Order: sequence, then C-alpha cells, then structure tokens
Amino acid sequence: MNIKRSIVLRVRVVFILIALVACAIPYKIAVVQLKEGDKWRAKAEQVNFQFREVPATRGNIYAADGSLLATSLPFYRVAIDPTMAKDAKFKAGIDSLSKKLSAFYKDKSATAYKRMIQDARGDKKRYLILNRKQIGYQDMQKMTSWPIFREGRLGGGVIFEKVEKRYRPFNSLASRTVGFLNEDDYGAGIEYSFNNYLKGKDGKALFQRLAGGSWKPVFDAEDIKPDNGYDVFTTLDVNIQDVAETALRRQLTNREAAFGSVIVMEVKTGHIKAMANLQRNKSGVGYSESYNYAVGDIGSTEPGSTFKLLSMLALLEENKISLNEKIETGNGAHRFYNQTMYDAKNGGFGTITIREAFEKSSNVAISKLVDMHFGSSPSKFMAYMDKVGLAEPFQLQLAGEGKPFFKKPGTKTWYGTSLPWISIGYESKLNPIHTLAFYNAVANDGVMMKPIFVKAVGRGNIEVETFEPEVLREKIASEKTIGQLKELLEGVVTRGTAKNILNDNYQIAGKTGTAQKIVNGRYTETYYTSFAGYFPADRPKYSMIVVIDSPNGFAAYGGDVSAPVFKEIADRIYALDMELNPVDQSKIFLAENQNTKMPHIGAGKGEELQGIFETLGLSVDSPTAEDWVMPAKIAERFELKVNDTDKAVVPDVFGMPLRDALFILENKGLKVIYKGKGKVLEQSLAPGSQLGKNATINLVLG
Repeated sequence: MNIKRSIVLRVRVVFILIALVACAIPYKIAVVQLKEGDKWRAKAEQVNFQFREVPATRGNIYAADGSLLATSLPFYRVAIDPTMAKDAKFKAGIDSLSKKLSAFYKDKSATAYKRMIQDARGDKKRYLILNRKQIGYQDMQKMTSWPIFREGRLGGGVIFEKVEKRYRPFNSLASRTVGFLNEDDYGAGIEYSFNNYLKGKDGKALFQRLAGGSWKPVFDAEDIKPDNGYDVFTTLDVNIQDVAETALRRQLTNREAAFGSVIVMEVKTGHIKAMANLQRNKSGVGYSESYNYAVGDIGSTEPGSTFKLLSMLALLEENKISLNEKIETGNGAHRFYNQTMYDAKNGGFGTITIREAFEKSSNVAISKLVDMHFGSSPSKFMAYMDKVGLAEPFQLQLAGEGKPFFKKPGTKTWYGTSLPWISIGYESKLNPIHTLAFYNAVANDGVMMKPIFVKAVGRGNIEVETFEPEVLREKIASEKTIGQLKELLEGVVTRGTAKNILNDNYQIAGKTGTAQKIVNGRYTETYYTSFAGYFPADRPKYSMIVVIDSPNGFAAYGGDVSAPVFKEIADRIYALDMELNPVDQSKIFLAENQNTKMPHIGAGKGEELQGIFETLGLSVDSPTAEDWVMPAKIAERFELKVNDTDKAVVPDVFGMPLRDALFILENKGLKVIYKGKGKVLEQSLAPGSQLGKNATINLVLG
C-alpha cells in the first residue's frame, strides 16, 4: 500500500514539473520579446549588419615628365540580388540576360545561368555572385545596358563590386625603385616608402551578412566615403631608365655576371634620373630586378679603386703632395708589415708621377702615400669620411638604406695594415649610391647633394608636400683640391684605365674600380667591378655609377666591364638632351632637311607638337592646341590636322607614345596588347575601320 502511494506521489510531482515548465516557456518568450526585445534585436542587427572598411583608391606614381609608372585600375566582380526585380521585368529579361552572361564569360550555358538565377530568386537569396572573374570598366559599362541590369541596383539588383589592381604601364621598368606593397603592408621602393601618402584613408559602408559568410554592401546614409591616396611625383626619367636597363642587361648577359646596378643622378639637384638593379634569375636564364643593390644592405661592399679619389682628396687637402711629384712603385709589390700590396700590372709601373699613379690606378703608389703621410695619425685620415659625408647613411627617401662601414683606429679590428688597405677601397663598405654622391659632389664644385627620388606629393595640381634639393655638405674640400680632383678624373679617361671610353663628342670624367671578392673569409679571383664619374666633364650635368658583380671572361676589370656600360648610357643621354649639345641642333636639322623631304613626325597632343615645331623653328598651321592632331606635310610647311578620336571608328595612333595611344584606345573600349618600347610603329586594326565589340588591337613599338 505504501509503495502504491509513493508511486502516485512521484507521478503527481512529475506532472506538476511539466506544467511549470510549460508555463515558464511562454513566460520567458514573452520576457524576451517584450522586456528584452530591443537588446536582442540590437545584437541580431550587429551580427547581420556591420560597418566595414571600404578601401581608398591608391595614388598614382609618376615619372618626372608625367609618364605613369604605377596606377590602380578599377576591376569589378558582378553579383546580383535576384529578388529585387519585379516579376514582369524578371520574366521579360531573364532569357536574354542569361544568354549575354554565357556569351561573355564562356564558362557555362545560358540555361545554366538562367537556372542558377531562378533558383536563387526562388530561395529568396539576396546575394549571388554570377562569376568570380573580374571585369574592366568598359565591360562594366556595357553590362549596365543588359536586361534586368539596366534597371540598376534597386530596380534590377545588379551589384558591381569594385576591386582595384596595381598596374604598371611600363611593365618591369624601374620595378624595384617603384617597388611593391604586399597584403601585410610590407614591401620595397616608393610603393612601400611612401605608403602613408599613397594609401589614402579607407571609408566605411554598411554590409549585410548572408548565408555562407559572404557580405553584401547596403546603401546607407551613414556611409563614410574613402579619401583617396595622394599621387607621388618622382625624379625618374623613363627614357634614361630604359637606356640604363638595356645597357646593363646586355653587359650582364655578355659577361654572365651575378648582378649589376646603375644609378644616374642630376649633378645640381641630386635628382635620381634612373636606377637599375638586375640580378641573374634563379633558373640561370635572364636577369630581373629582385633587390635594390644600389641602396640596400646587401649592396654594401668594398668599393675598390673608386675609393682612391677620397684618398687623393685627403692628401691634397693636407698639402702633403703635388700631382707632378714622383713616387716609386718598384716592381708592383710593397710590403706592409706581414702583408704585401700588389699592383694589377705585372712588373709594376716603376717611378711615376702621382698624377700617373691615379690615372693608372696603382695600388702600391696610393697606399704608400697614405701610409707615409697618415700612418702616424690614421684618425686624421679617417676623419675625412665624415668631412665628405660618407660616415653615416643619407636618410634616403627609400627605406632599407645600407649603412656605410669604416674601421676605427684603436679598436680590436684595426691593424697596422688597415690604413693602406682602406686607402684603396678595402676593409670598408659603401653602397653604390654613397660612392656616387661623393663623385657627384666633385662634379658639383664640392657641394654634396642628397640623392632624391621623389620631388612632390599631391593630388591633381595641388602639391601637399614638396622635397627640394638638399645640401648635405656645403664644401667637401677646397676649391683648389676640387679642381685637382677633376683633373685626375679626366686623366683616367684621357690616358688611364678608362681610355677605351674616350670620345670626340664630349669628355667623360671618372674612375674605374676593381675589388676582389671575399668568399668564406678569403679573397678570391672573382671581382666587383665599377666605374663612377660624370659628364660632360667641362660642364657636368649628370653623374653615374655602374657596378657589375662577378663578371666572367678575360679582363674582368672595371675599365673593361663597367666603363663601356657607362659610356653607352652617357652617349644616349647626351644625344637625347639638347641642353648638352654645344651646337644649335635645330639649325643642323633644318639644314639637313632643306630642299629635301620634310621630317616625319607622328601624331600626338597638339600643344606638345607645337612646342617641338617652335624649338626647331619650323613653320606650322595649327588648330586648337588641345586637340589630338596628325601632322601633315604640305610643301615645306606642316599643318596639324585634328585626329578626331570622338568618331566611332578605330583611331590612328601611329607615331604616338604608348601612354597617349593607351589613353585614346582604351577610352574606345579596345583591349590593347603591345610589344617593344618607344612610339607606335604598327597597329593591327586599320585607322578608320569599324569598331568591333570587345575588340583587341595589337601595337608594335619602336
């Protein structure tokens, strides 16, 4: 009886608990909905809606003449909210839209596209990526006229998600100087060093979270528009850069060298006009830019004989020598403590003047002179490193600058042999750009300029920051010493180790350098060759250094390997720069063309062509200077006829620079493929022919 009563009581308790729970659930639901509703609705909204960053458009990077070195081009990913279109519009347009999508992307049939969109609409999906392939601006504009899409975002549900890509019109030209930036905001060159200017300020926009974790942008009044990045205006000259890279690559290939660098600087301003760094590819075939040896730590090496110029500066400043006094070099070997200094010439130079010692690059002569006059006070000699501005980094505009290294007298690493070896460019480290800045100072009458890569930052015609030429040292030496150093550098080319680059058109001044490389702590028979100097010697405008590492073949010295590259680049610059030519080239040009055929001049911007004609003193009739024009020869005159690029036909871009041709052709919706460098010599689509949809035009440059 007691057992039966106990069971009944337990059953009653269970039913009471079930009843209480049944009552508690509606109560809790009511509390959540009424009392805590706002709180949980806010949490749900936070989960499904977020203000997310909208990247700003990255600024452009320009060359000194306005040529575009890097820009961000807009691309788009196409998506759709299939629920937005009204039934009538959707039914009327879905077949046609599906066919257009299939024909454009060529990845699935029209039926498959139609089924995909209809299924998403039936499932009430608010966001559907139609294809992950990114399209260009012209294609995006065409799509806006397609069925359903033409109703816009609100009426048709089309979503063009903007994605920007970095584009370089000149491909790999100056690639390491222009640089890069990866997803972690790490990189090199101007892209990295000026990232704070280029990147702009990201905006904020409302996005809705959808099934699968994707986010759909939603228009909202509280959206914050991004503030686009500033443009960076460099000092680089694309023509000089092209010449420098071409000459360097040719010599590296011929000599099967490891890597090479070229820097061209404007003497008075310190503006870097070109900087090339080419390294043999890992495959062993060809060369490309993968590291900035001209500036970076890895490029810091023993400079070799180019450093002898500093030794001469110190000797002349201290009034220790005169250039015409004699120095005995013997058989080309001289003992310093437990080490022997050798000259490159077997048997030595015998008794020669100090001038000849420098021109012939005698290691024995220079090291003996420095040891003789500074051996008892090496700190006095080493103080000249600071006096000329080589003791510390320049704080360049490009990140990653290598630090110069010089031993200090009195330290554990200083030996009795240190001074003579340092005097000829060993037991110390300099970047090519540091050596060049020193030579540039000699060319600039003793004023050392800081190397500059960027001259301004701005947007449009407004500059927010400018970088004026900066003087690092007002005078690295007396006027007398600078004059004597110039004589020595000219003598190297006239009578010395670089006489192979002597020419009749203009004078080059400079110094060869050859340093044995250290491998596993020992000097080897591989060399670091260089030539540093400036031109024209009588009125210097450009300074330059050429470095080639580990060249193969016979006569692997600076005069044989690096100096010819210097001359090739200098020749091209001299020919291109009308300011350097002492003769009135326009008169020669007109004289050569008098009573003969008129010169050919390609199409271009009217105002630019007018400037050419005015410089040459040619007679010309011209329409509005802002038009794109085609020069036409009429008797002994030129008439600039308007090249009407507004007509719906293929434009004539013959003779135009690539940037002008790209501007005109891409605005016509043409896809441009080009090869070569220079101006347009051929175009695959005939001028005046009908424009085709999604047409491609091939250009040949030269």
